[in-house]
Amino acid sequence: MALLHRAELHPTKLELLATWLPTRDWYEGDSGAEVVRVAAYRFDDPAGEVGIETLLVRAGDGPVHQVPLTYRDAPLGSTDGWLVGTVEHSVLGTRWVYDAPVDPVYAAALAGAVLAGAGQAEEYFEVDGRREVRLPSMEIANDAPGGAGLPDVGAVRRVVDGDPTVIVTDTVELGVIRRPGIVPASGAAALGGTLTGTWGGVSAPLAYASVR
Repeated sequence: MALLHRAELHPTKLELLATWLPTRDWYEGDSGAEVVRVAAYRFDDPAGEVGIETLLVRAGDGPVHQVPLTYRDAPLGSTDGWLVGTVEHSVLGTRWVYDAPVDPVYAAALAGAVLAGAGQAEEYFEVDGRREVRLPSMEIANDAPGGAGLPDVGAVRRVVDGDPTVIVTDTVELGVIRRPGIVPASGAAALGGTLTGTWGGVSAPLAYASVR
């Protein structure tokens, strides 16, 4: 479950992405256009230390992009090239925001969603001592074969930026599709189990991630 805070962020996540997205080779859109949120889903960190959120965003008339992020209370080792930026959270203080494929906590959560159908985290606020659940803005599902086991992904050994962005761990290779539904020919052979999702305005599930 993901506890949300009614807090202010400076800069906001979308302001960070408006600067960061145009620096990515896989980004398609006007670098000067406003970045808007289309939908989002979260995964749980079993340790409760790392926030894991995937945003679906669009800039101007460009396509929808998938941007998984992790939020940490301290820098993540030697991963400066994957740092999206820092934000000041009015409740939690400084948060380091990373492009999630480099984060081992995200890799483990994504593998769980694709291979074991772990699903998205339920989001809630604490209001006067009671839990107020926020309805999800999209639904996700997996199509891995029944009985597929969930390996311990171990360490993230290599990340290849692109579409898909490839995450190589000790036991699995994950592919994060940056423009949902578009599976480049170079990534098609990597499809084993697939994470799919739907959100308002989408009539059929789109592919978001794969694993082998």
